[in-house]
Amino acid sequence: MSRSLRRGALAATALVISIASLSACGAGNDAQTLGVRPDNAAVTVEDVQIQNAVVITQPEPGAEGPAVVSATVFNNGRSDETLESISLPGTNAKVTLKAAQGSGPITVPAGGSVVIGGKGNASATIENGREAAKNGDAQKVVFKLSKTGDVELEAFVVPATSYFKDFGPAEIPKPPAATPSGTATPSGTATPGHGAATPGHGAGATSTPTGEASHSAGH
Repeated sequence: MSRSLRRGALAATALVISIASLSACGAGNDAQTLGVRPDNAAVTVEDVQIQNAVVITQPEPGAEGPAVVSATVFNNGRSDETLESISLPGTNAKVTLKAAQGSGPITVPAGGSVVIGGKGNASATIENGREAAKNGDAQKVVFKLSKTGDVELEAFVVPATSYFKDFGPAEIPKPPAATPSGTATPSGTATPGHGAATPGHGAGATSTPTGEASHSAGH
């Protein structure tokens, strides 16, 4: 191969590498399929893996109402697991579990997974959410499974906004109803002593037919 051909081949190779590098950078920075998601808690114990665990509170700071635990539970074992409870050590919080179908326990099938939180999925509701979790904290959460036992991790506490909006509490307190500024008095209501009919005058008087002469009294 002549020197000119070799130089041409090298230049073409360098150009391909440059384009590939730029494409990779573009995908890393702009591609929607590589959108940045929060780095939530994850843990693996035996055949059970829990990912994206997070405690989600009310969207408005200080608002009363429940919070929820959201996570994905994977079962890599050969038999089903039942999620018996979720607890928040160090608090008096009670977490109520509900299967996606609305009845029965939350079952994590062998070789499958269960999503907790979000529309149409299983749910884990913290009744006294405001007392149990504070935004910005890392809250210890324990998942108790029928075969694996306790699986513990620390989950971030975040409000139900932005990415977490669709996974937050289903019950959002409504703002208080507006109170009328004053009590209106019905117009046209007669006040005693003013405008009321007085016997002998107006409504209480007995009318005499017009044009009828009273002859009997004078004769």
